[in-house]
Amino acid sequence: MAGGASAIRGSRVGAGPMGEAERGESAPRQRVVYYCAHRHTSEVFFAVEVTAPESWDCPRCGLPANQDSENPPPPPKIEPYKTHLAYVKERRSDTEAADILDEALKTLRDRRKRGEIGF
Repeated sequence: MAGGASAIRGSRVGAGPMGEAERGESAPRQRVVYYCAHRHTSEVFFAVEVTAPESWDCPRCGLPANQDSENPPPPPKIEPYKTHLAYVKERRSDTEAADILDEALKTLRDRRKRGEIGF
């Protein structure tokens, strides 16, 4: 054979064009359009017997979207990252924190006096 060409030519499994004749008939579908706060439009197709969800995440920006083009849902409020200390301060007043610290220090000093702690 010239140029190292293979005597057997073919294609890998699944590489050929597949139409409805090979796959079967498509299920009836409904087209639903969703709108986000950035005015992106998303077309999603569902089977006709399925109830389309009220909201859908926009594939372009990730914001929530609904089917009302005039009133899309507002962007979610993004909370800034909170440290562990910030959460503790929400649960405890300064007075409670001082009382807890005083109690812990007293316990530590008592244990040192008894020789239970060597540092």
